[in-house]
Formats: sequence, structure tokens, C-alpha cells
Amino acid sequence: MPPSAQPMQTTLGSPQASSIAFFLLIVLVTLAITYWAAKRTKSAKEFYAAGRSVSAVQNGLALAGDYMSAASFLGIAGMVALKGYDGMIYATGWLVGWPALMFLIAEPLRNLGKFTFADVVAFRLRQTPVRIASAVGGILTVLFYTIAQMVGSGALIKLMFGIKYEYAEILVGCIMLAYVLFGGMVATTWVQIIKAVLLLLGVSLLTVLVLGKFDFSPGNLYAAVAGQYGQAALEPGGLVTSPLDAISLGLALMFGLLGLPHILMRFYTVPDAKAARKSVLYATGLIGYFYIIIPIVGFGAAALVGRKMITSIDKGGNMAAPLVAELLGGTPFLGFIAAVAFATILAVVAGLTLAGSSAYSHDIYVSIIKKGKATEEEQMKTAKVATVIFGLAAVILGISFKGQNVAFMVGLAFSIAASANFPALLMSVLWKRFTTPGAVASILTGAFLSIGMIVLSPTVWVDVFHNATPIVGLKNPCIVSMSCAFAIGIIVSLLTPEPRAQEMFEDEKLRTYLGVGAE
Repeated sequence: MPPSAQPMQTTLGSPQASSIAFFLLIVLVTLAITYWAAKRTKSAKEFYAAGRSVSAVQNGLALAGDYMSAASFLGIAGMVALKGYDGMIYATGWLVGWPALMFLIAEPLRNLGKFTFADVVAFRLRQTPVRIASAVGGILTVLFYTIAQMVGSGALIKLMFGIKYEYAEILVGCIMLAYVLFGGMVATTWVQIIKAVLLLLGVSLLTVLVLGKFDFSPGNLYAAVAGQYGQAALEPGGLVTSPLDAISLGLALMFGLLGLPHILMRFYTVPDAKAARKSVLYATGLIGYFYIIIPIVGFGAAALVGRKMITSIDKGGNMAAPLVAELLGGTPFLGFIAAVAFATILAVVAGLTLAGSSAYSHDIYVSIIKKGKATEEEQMKTAKVATVIFGLAAVILGISFKGQNVAFMVGLAFSIAASANFPALLMSVLWKRFTTPGAVASILTGAFLSIGMIVLSPTVWVDVFHNATPIVGLKNPCIVSMSCAFAIGIIVSLLTPEPRAQEMFEDEKLRTYLGVGAE
């Protein structure tokens, strides 16, 4: 007979020596890397793009580290534990975008761009309006994504150290700022690599321990879940009840990846387009493996810890994985898993902060305010000021959105990325008649329509503002906002022909596919 949930005592909420030791070890190692990286970060190219010296294997690991965020680790495990089968939508949705990224975006991005995705969109269009619109789309995406990471980090540190949630947010913000301010992309890359290795090891061990309780038979695990929560826990409908909602969420998870600024800027860290494609191949393998095993951890938490216990600790379910780690491996294993989750969050927030600050400093300050004539010193100073401002915003937003499920919130960030950034990026590379007004209209329509629909959806209008009924029925607006962004971009481009942009399209193709003139 498979085991079932038993009452358990948890040390979450009170500081433990083993947990603190693992935390300090992770922080000291990563700060040592930052110190080493700081000595190698002198120019803007080194700060934003690690001097384009990262190998394909290193970038593959760093991409995987960037992508396997707190939402993936804590959020999916919690969502599967509480919602059953539908939680796996996030795991599969976040994976299927990678082949599209490799074949559609990786090579053009590396050959056309320099530091941000706006370099690609603006390549043959008028720089000022496109860069302003791209910066708006990029910063809004990064802000929404950051909220989820900060919420996860605050909940984790609060429970591990027994300190107030607000203090936990400030602590995370300070350490993250140290990484980015002093080490730039070099430090962020190596922190991502270390975190990816630790996370894959930790989750693999946790999966083995869970399956060990069920005679290493996933069938026995699912039988235990069905025995406690009914067959419905293994069938669709626990989270997404409308087919339209399911399709919209799926589109957001798949195409949002192709518009995430912190993922896209990683392609500028490798020497050429070949390394960019290879790094996506490595990242896809690592991420695929992770998303296959993380639902087992979620189902294991539901069967062994129990949904009641999980929600009593955190109502969003974000502590399901740490709880099952404590049950199966004791306090030391809980300390290790929590430290890995902490490193995960710090690394991802560092990457997001770098992406957000580069959107302002490179696209707005250097390209528009200084007309591309800023000195290295001016660029570095602006990037660091923007980093501090973005870090402060991250802490404030993290405090404001306390208690939300992190995977769900990242799903909304993907919707903004898929609507604001992806349509303009794709059309700028593939469509000769794409124009500056079309790009600006597409980006702004996608960004503000997706955010407006999120505010009016059941997620915010009912759950946060406590209104009786939502104005927009969709929980995830991507199917509407992304479609409108494409449609508006096409219509406005056809109405405002731009001969110069069409003439430059042939030159752009040479650089896109052959790398002629790429930096």
C-alpha cells in the first residue's frame, strides 16, 4: 500500500544551524566570484556581455540557470501539489518555446544585436522611437518577472531565518545588487552556472527520495495522489477550466520565452551565432530534464506532506518542495534545498536587474540622450545608477505582492513578453515591409493591452481588488494581446511604407544569416 500524508513537524519558521551554514556558504562563494569578476569588468562590453567570451557550454548552463527560476522550482512544485495535473501545464509550456528560440531568434539576435533586443528591432528602422518603445516593453516585462522572484525569495528567507518578510526582501535586494554592481555579466553568468548545477543535483536527489517512498514506481505515486484527492487530481481542470484560457496560457508560456530580455541578452555573451545555437541546444536538454522531474516532487509533496500542511505554511503552495525535502532528508537536506532555492532566486533577479538597467542605460541614455557618443565611464556610471533604481523597485514590488503563487505570476510576465516584445522582434527579422510606426504601435499595443487585461481579469480585479465579477473573463490575456500586437504591427506598417527600411532589408539578411559585419 502506497504511503499517505502523515502529520509532520517542520522547522520552517525558526532558524536552524544547518540552514544558516548552507546559506552563508552559498553567499560567500558567489560573493568571491563577484570579487573575481569585478577585476575583469572594466568596459561596457564586459559589464553587459561578459566581453563576448562565454563558451557555448557555459552559456547553455547559464541560460538554464536563468530560466529555472524560483517560479520553476518552488512555483511548479507547489502548483502540482495543490492543483494536480494542471500544474504541469507550466512545466511543459515553459519547455516548448526553446526549439522556437533556437530556430527563429538565436542566430539573428547574435548577428544583429549588441547588448539588448532593441538593437535587432531598430537595426533598419528609426532608432529613437523604436528604442523608446522597446525599452518600455522590456522594462515592463522584467518588472513583472522580478515580482515573482522577489515574492518567492521573501517567503523563503522569512521561513528559514524566522525574520519578517519585509526584512527578507531587503536582504535579498542588497546581496543581488552586490552581484550586479560589482561583477556585471561575468559574475551573473558564473552565479547562474553554479546555481544551475546545484539546482539540478538537488532536485534529482529529491526526486530519487520521493520515488524511493513508492518503490521507484511513478504509478504508485499517482495512485497515492488519486487515493487522497480523487482521480480529478490527475486530470485537467484543477486550475484552468476554460479551453480558451488553456490555449491563451499555452501561447504565453511558449512565445513569452522569445521576448524575455534577460534571456535574449545572453546571446550577446558568446563569440558568434554558432555558439549561440549550440548554447540553446545544451540549455534545452538541461531544462527539459528539470521540467520532467519537478512535477514528481510536486505530486510527492501532495502525497507525503499533504495539501493542508503545505497551505498552512504558505497559501500559494511555494514551500511544497522545501517541506518534502525536510520530511525525507531531515533538517540538513532542507537547509541545502533552501540554500539552492535562495541561490536560484538571487541569480535570476541579478539577471533581470541587469536586463532592466541595460534597457534604460543602453537604449535610452546612450542611444537616444547621448546619440551613441557616451564614453565608457559614462556608460558604466549610468548602468550602475539604473541598476540601483531597478533593485529598489524590485524590493518594493516584492513587498507589495506578498503571498501570491510565483509560477502563476511568472505566467503573466510571459504574457507581456509574448505580446510586447516577440511580435516586433519576429517581424523585424522576417518581414521586409515592417516599418518604424508599425514596430512602435505593435510594442505599445502588446504591452499596455496585456497589462490592462491582466488588471481587469479575475486575477487582479476579483482576487486583489475584491470586486464581485471580472471585466475581462480571461485569466491570461495572451491570445488577445499577442494577436492584436501582430495585427496592429501589420496594419500600421502597410499604411506607413518606409522605403529606406525596405532597402536595408537585404543588408540585414546578409548579416542575419551569414554574420557579415556582426560584432
